[in-house]
Amino acid sequence: MRDGMGQQTKLRYGESMLTTSLHSLSLREQIGDVLREIRRSQGRTLRQVSADAQVSLGYLSEVERGQKEASSELLIAICYALGVPLSFVLREVADRLAAIEGVAIPDSVPADLVDLPFDDGVTLLS
Repeated sequence: MRDGMGQQTKLRYGESMLTTSLHSLSLREQIGDVLREIRRSQGRTLRQVSADAQVSLGYLSEVERGQKEASSELLIAICYALGVPLSFVLREVADRLAAIEGVAIPDSVPADLVDLPFDDGVTLLS
């Protein structure tokens, strides 16, 4: 990327997302979409999954529509009821967000980020 004076500037990982609409980055909407798609692909109803996850039908519906933020415990219960690992759901959500942000998620930490100190003092270790 070049700055206003034509100089090459190095972006931090994921900085291309700065031009992305914040609405399209709604984590709760992406999680809801993925959960709904999994449920529908299994041919299951909201009622069936809500009973198996022991969550109210209305609340599950709101989670799927991105209107409610599901706790980690609730996400685990829903994933268990759907028979899919939480990591599968989170990876699908991460892949969708990366596509919106215009970044590629590597399967491993990029070499230029290993042992790189972040602004908050956290360091990624190899």
